[in-house]
Amino acid sequence: MTLTVRVISPDQTVWDAPAEEVILPSTTGQLGILSGHAPLLTALDTGVMRVRAEKNQGWTAIALLGGFAEVEKDEVTILVNSAERGDAINIEEARAALNEAETRLNQVQAEERQSQIQANQAYKRARARFQAAGGTV
Repeated sequence: MTLTVRVISPDQTVWDAPAEEVILPSTTGQLGILSGHAPLLTALDTGVMRVRAEKNQGWTAIALLGGFAEVEKDEVTILVNSAERGDAINIEEARAALNEAETRLNQVQAEERQSQIQANQAYKRARARFQAAGGTV
């Protein structure tokens, strides 16, 4: 049996196809979903989702920028603020954005709490995009 997987952002459907397995970046850690999984509703963190469409094929990486996932009756519905397939991301641009975000994060003063939170979120987004494009951190 396979899963029906949909990744939906406000402006597009990023993935809508059957899959054998899904790995999600939940707020409590990585979460693997296979056919027959118990019903579940979970919050998603900014990170990389991995989808394996067929048993002996490779994985497709998708950068997710926060949202929710619902699993019910072999259907996985993922609603996110933004998502981007790794094969659509230019790895060099993603690397440059990650380096810039890391520099900004390191320059923020500890007492500037709001700036620190924004810089940390920008770093997590840049890291997820870089990893989805195939880079390692």
